[in-house]
Amino acid sequence: MANRSAEIQRRRTVAIISHPDAGKTTMTEKLLLYSGAIHAAGAVTGGKHSSTTSDWMEIEQQRGISVSSSAMRVEYGDLLLNILDTPGHQDFSEDTYRTLMAVDSAIMLLDAGRGVQEQTLKLFKVCRDRGIPIITFMNKMDRPARDPLELLDEVEQTLGITAIPRTWPIGNGPDFRGIYDRATEQFFEFERTVGNRYKAPVSVGDIRGEELRAAIGELAHNKLLEDLEFVDHVIPEFNRDEYLKEACTPVYWGSAITNFGIEHFLQAILDLAPPPQPYQTSAGTVAPSDEEFVGFVYKVQANMNKAHRDRISFVRIVSGSFERGMTALHPRSGKETKLTYPFEIFGRERKIIDEAFPGDVIGLTNPGLFQVGDTITQRSKAALPDFPRFAPEIFAKVWPATGSFSKSFRKGIEQLREEGVIQIFTESDGNPVPLVGVVGELQLELFAWRMENEYNEKIKLERMAYTRTRWLGSDVRPATASPVVIDDKGRQAVLFKSDWEIDYTIQRTEGLQLLEKPPHAS
Repeated sequence: MANRSAEIQRRRTVAIISHPDAGKTTMTEKLLLYSGAIHAAGAVTGGKHSSTTSDWMEIEQQRGISVSSSAMRVEYGDLLLNILDTPGHQDFSEDTYRTLMAVDSAIMLLDAGRGVQEQTLKLFKVCRDRGIPIITFMNKMDRPARDPLELLDEVEQTLGITAIPRTWPIGNGPDFRGIYDRATEQFFEFERTVGNRYKAPVSVGDIRGEELRAAIGELAHNKLLEDLEFVDHVIPEFNRDEYLKEACTPVYWGSAITNFGIEHFLQAILDLAPPPQPYQTSAGTVAPSDEEFVGFVYKVQANMNKAHRDRISFVRIVSGSFERGMTALHPRSGKETKLTYPFEIFGRERKIIDEAFPGDVIGLTNPGLFQVGDTITQRSKAALPDFPRFAPEIFAKVWPATGSFSKSFRKGIEQLREEGVIQIFTESDGNPVPLVGVVGELQLELFAWRMENEYNEKIKLERMAYTRTRWLGSDVRPATASPVVIDDKGRQAVLFKSDWEIDYTIQRTEGLQLLEKPPHAS
């Protein structure tokens, strides 16, 4: 058994948050490239030749978008970095929120041409609620970008956090020359590589040298020096303790697609990101150094590898040591289970492991026991607070195209429900036809695609007019025609077509309690 204390201290577990199209999956690929985990980075443009490590699902490679979360574990020097990639599309925010429960810090990726966007703002607030420190990367400097000072001010004004540039961009778009490291006072000039797939060569220059002045022009060079002087005098010095308290975010600049600034950024992540942190549970604070093994399931995924066709539970280890073959307690069911086949996850690939430590994310074959939010312990009944659950806004009855409610149809519905791809409701009158609820259109499209491609079941969807979900907070049922349905945990919910209909129902029904989030499961 390795030295547990040393193993804990060398681990860093991070997630990347961004608005769609800010370059999140590309950034993940380039961090893998520079860590040495892969030797050539894939492109995220969509089409039959696209191939990235984190976007392993066929529909992701076809569309050039992330619709599932994945985990990658890489060694860099003496440190071990766990990168949890998240879906970029807002229809899959619930999956992203769950992933943020499993990390100790986050990378906020911003498009330097657009600044802070809606989805980034939402995810930033989740990080704030969880107490996760954030490192910022201003991406796409190889394209026309907004003024650096303007971007820093927007981060501060919109997100309420002090933005402290640790590097500074030299130009943007076709005039992007590289980055200036404020700590070492060195200018790093980058060169493009063939197809942007390999590590970019780096040369070090003088920010005040005549060579750079001649290259970017006298006016641009004068403005660059003035901006740097302004930053040095006006923006406070970076303090790591303030970063860990979420009072400030260090800001780095570059271009993930062309590899500019990535190596600098990777080193910053490893230097600044905290090691595994304690978690609050129903049994009190659980610290990584605690002797008892405690972990929790933050994601369930079926059919990651066509050779296996099984369900994988993604487990974040919180404390103690994990050993292959150990017997653990599943507090929700009260059952003991033997954890025989744990493995390290890298995109869709897997490798059996014998041990793991706090901060690690491991895969466990799911025999139908584990659900998202479950804890796994050695003996305690520690439970985590409820994971976020979003109220569906799109509903459809789902039928097998063949008309037969086959075993594979039922299996697909159940497994995709467990993953959180869909929410399943049933009508209170006992109608057996499942009612699918999702947050966004793309979720419904993914559900139909996976039913056909993974379970060999074409489906028919009968769309319904309802766009609002409210759970009943008491035994009083609505006095209107709004339908009452039962969710997958047996809780009653009411479906509405509009906010007006909700208000009307409340006015007509004395004592009616409607909840925007489901009550705690019994």
